[in-house]
Amino acid sequence: MEGSVAGLHKSPHRGSSVEFAEYREYSPGDDPRLLDWRVYARSDRFYVKEFEAETNLRCYLTLDCSASMSFESEHGPRVETAKRIIATLAYLLIHQGDAAGLLTVGAKGVEELPARRNPMHVRNMLSLLAKKKPSSDADLPKALHDVAERIPRRSLVVVISDFFCDLNELMEAIQHLRFQKHDVCLFHLLDPSEISFSFDRPIRFIDLEGPENLITEPAVIRKQYLEEINAFLENIRQGCNERGVEYRRLILDKPYEEALVEFLSERARKTA
Repeated sequence: MEGSVAGLHKSPHRGSSVEFAEYREYSPGDDPRLLDWRVYARSDRFYVKEFEAETNLRCYLTLDCSASMSFESEHGPRVETAKRIIATLAYLLIHQGDAAGLLTVGAKGVEELPARRNPMHVRNMLSLLAKKKPSSDADLPKALHDVAERIPRRSLVVVISDFFCDLNELMEAIQHLRFQKHDVCLFHLLDPSEISFSFDRPIRFIDLEGPENLITEPAVIRKQYLEEINAFLENIRQGCNERGVEYRRLILDKPYEEALVEFLSERARKTA
């Protein structure tokens, strides 16, 4: 994969204007030349200056840990695929000189790791991802409103989810992000069975977001289910299109690596 992303875009550090962004604590792998000795003299702690090139991409990768993300099939748990997608994107972004941050949406609301370009930052992201488990207390639309106000600069916000939530509330939250001048991309993770409803024997369906469950013959509800899921998918696609939001559907039985490279390549062409 590394060969696939080499040269996705030109180095943002060459021939571009650079401005001071913020201070942060020194971590292994940082350039010692960026240490601010005056701050060290005052605080007895090592801090480095962060600079932001105007052409740099600042991307926040957002993991939805709502209860439905615990869905598991022969293709594995949905939330674990989402974590792998985030880890891959973080590596690719930092590899090409961009800044990647992590936002997780769970029972505690939004937890954040600020966007950094330091390759060591990927380890911090992996550490936080490993701790995250789906929760029935997570509220994705509410969390995205928080994200819209929390991120101080114009950023790319990538949301990885199944988006099984109130669609009107989701679109209001996305509109809030757009109002704050953030660029938004939704990666919609779906299992093939959720699209085809390819069950052929009586089965128990469990509501992962609540206490309800249903035992039924799939043939009895297949037609209505397919109508509703197709309407849901069309509504979310159309809602994104109306708000200038990129929408990408990823099916869990398909390799996602090429889709991620395509995503970054297309963004590179748009900003070239």
